Amino acid sequence: MILVRSPLRISLGGGGTDLPSYYKENEGFLIAAAINKYVFVSVMNPFTEGYILKYSEYENVNNIEDIRHPIIRETLKLGFKKNLEITTLADLPSGTGLGSSGSFTTALLKALYANSSKNLNSNELAELACDIEINKLKEPIGKQDQYIASYGGISSFNFNKDDSVDVKPLSISDDTLFDLEDNLMLFFTGYSRSASKILKDQETKSKQHDEEMLRNLNNVKKLGLESKNALESGDTKIFGELMHEHWENKKKRSGGMSNDKINSWYDIAMQNGAIGGKLVGAGGGGFLMFMAKDRNKLRKALSGAGMEEVRFNFDFEGTKTLTT
Repeated sequence: MILVRSPLRISLGGGGTDLPSYYKENEGFLIAAAINKYVFVSVMNPFTEGYILKYSEYENVNNIEDIRHPIIRETLKLGFKKNLEITTLADLPSGTGLGSSGSFTTALLKALYANSSKNLNSNELAELACDIEINKLKEPIGKQDQYIASYGGISSFNFNKDDSVDVKPLSISDDTLFDLEDNLMLFFTGYSRSASKILKDQETKSKQHDEEMLRNLNNVKKLGLESKNALESGDTKIFGELMHEHWENKKKRSGGMSNDKINSWYDIAMQNGAIGGKLVGAGGGGFLMFMAKDRNKLRKALSGAGMEEVRFNFDFEGTKTLTT
């Protein structure tokens, strides 16, 4: 049995500029971090031909075209053994803004290639995952999820007009890393959502050269660069303030980005120990992330408001084979 894990991620600045509709004309930039919450994929070879798939549903089919799960179906078209049993599990639910589909795709690819005695490097893995989700399945998503899942760590990503991606780990001191792990906090809103509608709206407006959308994304890219500088200089207070500015910009991108309940939680956090924060991912639900100046006060206030905290550390290994 092959068992692979792939980390989920948090966006730290510049999110939204990794969509082809933006970076192919303007170049994109963002910073992201992999966390120690994972998607797991196992691959086995049963004695009978066909495909046994175990995820939130169960499938047992003989032909690839009959597979309902779109990512598994398109991935298997790359050409693998015809007797496969694929099982997937995750530490956190999908649709919560932590890049689970990109993590799943990278884990699935690594497991299937490992089962065929072939290894993909981090860049090959990320590009192949992007090709499946963006080009083959036509999902209106960006490239950050697949790249940060593949590489792990805390990195900056330049998305170039020619579709290439430059990956650079951030130069962060140990003290800053410990500060982030102590005071960067995740709280679940209780809402799961599909990012597709919000991102589709962004994609359409970007392709139409909508001035307001382009101005918003240009500003978000600038905030991403400033966030990188703040973290590399060890100024987590400035980083937290930039998160707040990022959130104010992000809300203007779509009417579905937030709601009254999320806004209320955000206000409670800002009054109780948060320097700044934002919804992680495309918006509309999932996790609120805050940089805290008083984590105990913040934890108590949001717990009292009905939010559940998910504690985490950073992952520096990326998509990894655990057993072969």
